[in-house]
Amino acid sequence: MITAALLAGFLAGFFGIGGGIITVPILYYIFQTLNFDNNFIMHLAIGTSFAIIVPTAVMSVFTHYKHRAVDFSVLRSYGLFVVIGVIVGTIISANLHTKSLVLFFSIVLYFFAFNIFFIKEKNEIKKRFTLIPKIILGFVSGFVSSLMGIGGAIINVPVLKHSGFSINKAIGSAAAIGILIALCGALGFFISGTYLNANLPLSVGFINIPAFLIIVPITTFMAKIGANTMHKVDKSKVSKLFGIFLLIVATKFLYNYFNI
Repeated sequence: MITAALLAGFLAGFFGIGGGIITVPILYYIFQTLNFDNNFIMHLAIGTSFAIIVPTAVMSVFTHYKHRAVDFSVLRSYGLFVVIGVIVGTIISANLHTKSLVLFFSIVLYFFAFNIFFIKEKNEIKKRFTLIPKIILGFVSGFVSSLMGIGGAIINVPVLKHSGFSINKAIGSAAAIGILIALCGALGFFISGTYLNANLPLSVGFINIPAFLIIVPITTFMAKIGANTMHKVDKSKVSKLFGIFLLIVATKFLYNYFNI
């Protein structure tokens, strides 16, 4: 947990992600080795991940904000549709078979990664982000994030960058959206775990208390370091690093698809 928290926290700050890409599989493995109820292991890993993301993302956003890299107007115009996607995804996650979604998610990530490589870093010129793309992309971002236990930045950073945000502001603003996703996701998995009477050791709903208490102090500390580090690196290099990160995550999901 400590090793995962160090890496997840740093990447959360550096890339504006929630860290769920790292914490969910680690928690899944830990809960599995502890012989938790196999029917609810993934739910517990995702719910705990969302709870961890909340304070981690808050620290990340606060640090990015000090560098003037957060556009809170995005929360008002785009965040609403993300939240709707999270709510819908959380409600149906208990009965949804995710294999096809994993393949789709992997393909989308490859698309975004290559898109990042081909978009040159320019001075920030916002393009018109119309209502229909906001609804579709916001809903998809929230829906997929709710199923994976992630903060959604792996989708929202490329979306915001394509809309004309600099990579720094895209990362900072995506981290702010991640707070909304994590809050709704954590609440949803807490409620669903309570409703299903999962009765998992040292957990409330689908949130494991020891994992939360161990990981959160480390991720919040490392998120600040990651965010400050990002603003010291050349923008074009940050874009390439994020593209490489997306390729790694996409390949991991593709591997998972063939092993589900």
